[in-house]
Amino acid sequence: MQQHTLADEIIQTGVGLHSGVTTQVRIQPETAGSGRYFVRVDLPDTPIIPAQVAAVNQTVLSTQLGKGEAYVRTVEHLLASLAAMGVDNAWIEIDGPEVPLLDGSAKVWTDAIASVGLVSQTLTEDKVPLVIDQPIWVRQDDAFVCALPASETRFTYGIDFDLPAIGNQWHSWSPNINKENPSASFAAEIAPARTFGLLHQIEHLQQTGLIKGGSLDNALVCGPEGWLNPPLRFANEPVRHKILDLVGDLSLLGTFPCAHFLAYKASHNLHIQLVQKILDFRF
Repeated sequence: MQQHTLADEIIQTGVGLHSGVTTQVRIQPETAGSGRYFVRVDLPDTPIIPAQVAAVNQTVLSTQLGKGEAYVRTVEHLLASLAAMGVDNAWIEIDGPEVPLLDGSAKVWTDAIASVGLVSQTLTEDKVPLVIDQPIWVRQDDAFVCALPASETRFTYGIDFDLPAIGNQWHSWSPNINKENPSASFAAEIAPARTFGLLHQIEHLQQTGLIKGGSLDNALVCGPEGWLNPPLRFANEPVRHKILDLVGDLSLLGTFPCAHFLAYKASHNLHIQLVQKILDFRF
């Protein structure tokens, strides 16, 4: 079984969206079969936190992984980049509690991965692939996310906001758009989409201790009159960013099953519930 890791290390420094804390991330190559995992190098005994759904311990406006008292927040953009760019195995050192938001997208990560390149690896023991042979659904009110049997892997998302500048948006993306280089398709079509927020919610979120590191430099902000910090990178940048989040959360499966992942008005919480349900169906 073929896997891949980075050809060289990657280092990035930035501010966390919710904590406002500046951290450095150092991603290093790892051996075949190791998977992707975080190492909190700032804590005693440098605890290891696997990028697996069993480690998820919070999903409020981001996905957080933890083990014991140690945790890493807002992992979804980085994990989406590693998984979609084909990095199966990675040692991710971080010296703080939250992955940097950078420019609000995954572009910095995908650019860095592309610049160092990948190394092929051989896994001596074949892993049993995840197979989606029946629909798997998670629903809450009118929001849902599901995995449907399909002939190719595809991600489709829909959002609906009262603000005219966003409104109802749908986008569908498949790595197979570019069969010769699926990672290039992700890097061009999904990774550059930035996180976004609603102007009327900002004060409340700050009062509850969230988005301490958010700014007009790392997040799109939308109000009744439109975007406060245009221009957008895509006409439907918000819904593309939701696909980025979905890809990051589904990366906790280890590999993406061949399925059509369809979501509408979903959240990190629903994404993670779907991941768990897919694993439950396996056994």
